[in-house]
Amino acid sequence: MTNGGMSGASNTYAGDMTVRETWDLLASDPDAVLIDVRTTAEWAYVGLPDLSPLGKTVQAVSWVKFPDMSRNEAFIDEISAIQPKKTAPMIFLCRSGVRSIAAAEAATRAGYNRSYNVLEGFEGAPDADGHRGTVGGWKVAGLKWKQG
Repeated sequence: MTNGGMSGASNTYAGDMTVRETWDLLASDPDAVLIDVRTTAEWAYVGLPDLSPLGKTVQAVSWVKFPDMSRNEAFIDEISAIQPKKTAPMIFLCRSGVRSIAAAEAATRAGYNRSYNVLEGFEGAPDADGHRGTVGGWKVAGLKWKQG
């Protein structure tokens, strides 16, 4: 796990995790929650992590709303309803690890001091042809996921 979100002398979130570290934390900590912050369109057409082998379900809470991509003003209320324990690990996932950093920072400001970003996200970085899903990310790591 790397220390992420450095801003001056203080962290803006707890750090970055690989997809494997994410899976391990979800497996070992019953309070740990994976929150997918992508949009409804991404969940429907690209897919979602499948945590059923861990007896858990990924929580889908958009950071921005589709189709206008405006910020979800209810984001903190929605994640608080999912996990009211401020000491619980909150792990945020998006397509490539950008929106999830913003979500982890917002959760940290709301008092969730164990907010993490998943490096490479669900689909990873684009390959040489500009296609996602072949270089890094949840899907490429061979972790369970489902589509549609």
